[in-house]
Amino acid sequence: MIATGGAMSFTRRLEGMGLEQQQAEVDVDALTERIESIKRRLGRGTTQLLTSQGVTLIHGSARFLSANEIEVTALNENGVSEVLHLEADAVLVATGSRPRIPEWCQPDGDRILVTRDCYPPKVFPESITVIGSGVTGVEFVHMFCSFGAKVNLVVSRQQVLPTKDPEVAAVLEDDFLKRGVTLLKGARATSIAREVNDAGLEEVVVRCDDGRVVRSSHAVLAIGSVPNTDGLGLDMAGVELDRAGNVVINRHCQSNVAHIYAAGDMSGKLPLSSVASMQGRKVAEHVMGLQKVAHRHLDYDKAASAIFTEPEIADVGLAEADAFAAGRKIRVTKVPVSSTPKALINNDWRGFVKIISDPATGVVLGGSIVGRHAAELISVVALAVTANLKVTDIVESLLVHPALAEALAEAAE
Repeated sequence: MIATGGAMSFTRRLEGMGLEQQQAEVDVDALTERIESIKRRLGRGTTQLLTSQGVTLIHGSARFLSANEIEVTALNENGVSEVLHLEADAVLVATGSRPRIPEWCQPDGDRILVTRDCYPPKVFPESITVIGSGVTGVEFVHMFCSFGAKVNLVVSRQQVLPTKDPEVAAVLEDDFLKRGVTLLKGARATSIAREVNDAGLEEVVVRCDDGRVVRSSHAVLAIGSVPNTDGLGLDMAGVELDRAGNVVINRHCQSNVAHIYAAGDMSGKLPLSSVASMQGRKVAEHVMGLQKVAHRHLDYDKAASAIFTEPEIADVGLAEADAFAAGRKIRVTKVPVSSTPKALINNDWRGFVKIISDPATGVVLGGSIVGRHAAELISVVALAVTANLKVTDIVESLLVHPALAEALAEAAE
């Protein structure tokens, strides 16, 4: 949906590239079919890969009866429900998470939505209020804006993306304002309700703790997620959970019960698909005893992440604010994307590249990128952070010209 919305946004900038302005219209049915076809293709590919390796797939609901026995309720080939009992030398629990819903909100899947109600879309609203300015919230703001909706964003802090670099957040806020987004900073939503206005039209009314009220045709709640650990019988297995309901794991992704592992959102680590996938790989290595040979532990502090807004945002490693808070000496170099010829060619020079390094050794400690293809470009910085490369290693690499990656070399230099 973001890719399709981005294509629509791009058509609105064609005039700056010597082309006549175009106005694309979204075909909701065609977009929905595209989303479903991609899901089916990915699902078939994963299923074929598993079955080709001799994996038995059981579609059902599972819970622990004890640390060593799992009960599975599933449908057999005849469509009849049956109960299976399984035992294994190792168990990996990876049940993910679901949107967090506070007591003051009752989503109906029609006008008051959680994020998962939004894709595939039933309709594209004329106006919408997004509650929550974290990663998910700002991505939905960008998406709905791209499709032409009037968007309001309720921001509980004084900046969007409160855990990110303020300079990064400032670029995104500026872009939102230019696109007509209304930012309600320092406001916490306290109620969401459907009401009929004076004109007899139904609307969604969001009320905030500071008295501000915002009205729109729809609202979407994006205030985080909760782990899917209830109902699994983890207590019967003796597995320890933290206060938020996540499984407590060690560096091998083991719970306190040695043969029970956890990965993904419900492990309480970074809620990223890339992290979950790597956790699965590390669990497999540990189960097979490969950690006793060449084995690198998963370092969550070096995980790259991206936010698919416009412009894109990506970062990895040590953050500038965290370094200053810890009193750590760092060198920060920042180069605008507009310094690269490719940005001018693309008619999109928003954003910057920032590299954080150790002033004594030159080792790359982290970085942030704001701009087109930031999610791709951050891979260079992520590799440098993971492999303890120096800024000179980036400077001395012969990169493509013209390319946005030249900004990385300039920042490193």
